[in-house]
Amino acid sequence: MAKLELFGSGSCPHTREMREWLEWQGEAFVEYDVDTDRNARARMMALTGGQRTAPVLAERGRVIQIGWRGRGCVISGE
Repeated sequence: MAKLELFGSGSCPHTREMREWLEWQGEAFVEYDVDTDRNARARMMALTGGQRTAPVLAERGRVIQIGWRGRGCVISGE
């Protein structure tokens, strides 16, 4: 079972960059698209205290990184 969760956005290039880096590192992770999955968006916002920047990387239910190398994309709060 993957211990890492990647909350990203299909429209955000930084999500792709983080995904590629995780794959290159050989990390097992589950990815959620917060643009299309309302439950994932709500969970990401709950984990981050309302943060609307993607991508977000969580480990065992705790946020370990917001954005990718200082960059991110603002997602809809709806």
